[in-house]
Amino acid sequence: MQDLGISVLFEGKNFIRLLQGLWVTIEISLISVVISIVLGILLGMIMNNKNPLIKITTKVYLEFIRIMPQLVLLFIVYFGMTKAFAINLSGEMSAIIVFSLWGTAEMGDLVRGALISIPKHQYESGRAIGLTTLQTYLYVIIPQTVRRLVPQAINLVTRMIKTTSLIVLIGVVEVVKVGQQIIEASRLTVPSAPLWIYGVIFFLYFIVCYPISRLAAKLEKAWES
Repeated sequence: MQDLGISVLFEGKNFIRLLQGLWVTIEISLISVVISIVLGILLGMIMNNKNPLIKITTKVYLEFIRIMPQLVLLFIVYFGMTKAFAINLSGEMSAIIVFSLWGTAEMGDLVRGALISIPKHQYESGRAIGLTTLQTYLYVIIPQTVRRLVPQAINLVTRMIKTTSLIVLIGVVEVVKVGQQIIEASRLTVPSAPLWIYGVIFFLYFIVCYPISRLAAKLEKAWES
């Protein structure tokens, strides 16, 4: 009886290597998410500015990031900018830059939409009871904005984690790259290895992303009631 392909997972440190690759994926995602949240909040507030130049600039940035595929951005940063400007960027740093640019644009648009959704009378009520503009934002607007924003922001986190699988194409040794290395090493001895390796990678992504998705759905449901 031919040896089952699943055995390749337990040869040497293959499974440990997959987990280490998953950690690289999570690490890049977390760093990008933190940067995106901070810059995205600032961008969202700036996007609500009435200045025509600011509105046009932020709109162009948002549309450019949305239209351009993340893979193309990765290639531009990692292969293009490094050669054109003689910048020494690792694959990991290039990925963080690209995903931060993308996350900032998405988060900024979420913040802008959340701020716009707050009724105008909330601002007026704050002023009516003697609150300053800063106090109105801190005690009235921001708490309501957070309730609208958090579930969508958490969903953005899951999208970012899943999209990091693209970084395998710029040589970053994350979970998919490790899987490819294991498959290549077992190509002759275990022909069915790809099914098992990619199946395990699927479940690793699922284990990471599913609880986050459930948290977003739970918060959304709780705050709507």
